[in-house]
Amino acid sequence: MKKLLILPLLILPVCAADPSADREGVRQAVLDYVEGVYNVQPERIERSVHPELAKRGFWRPDVAKPYQANQMTYERLVNLAGAWNKDKKKPVEKFPKEIVVLDVLDQTAAAKLTAEWGIDYFHLAKYDGKWKIINVLWQSHPSGKP
Repeated sequence: MKKLLILPLLILPVCAADPSADREGVRQAVLDYVEGVYNVQPERIERSVHPELAKRGFWRPDVAKPYQANQMTYERLVNLAGAWNKDKKKPVEKFPKEIVVLDVLDQTAAAKLTAEWGIDYFHLAKYDGKWKIINVLWQSHPSGKP
């Protein structure tokens, strides 16, 4: 007859990251993204966005026209941030930058941004302890205005 050997369960503490610090890290990465573009600070894009960024979106120049697909690389986003409001004529202090952190795990996260250009949905990942934006899916505002 075989005997069943029952061993005691050993539970070890897991060194988990501070959930509030991770939420703040995700929020800060998205804030760097939007303020990097608004305030002509490409270094904030470099700090918050992973070089292998995949950014895809849908925009329309007029609400009466159909959406057009658009893709953007990391390099193009950095260049955009350096030029979008270079003349300082856009009233960025009035532009929306509503950030909602949707979900944060220990290695991945999701967030949403409402900005002047539209709605962005983000996937972020933690690289070397820092939250980086790796994917963006966006569209211009359905009504044409924020």
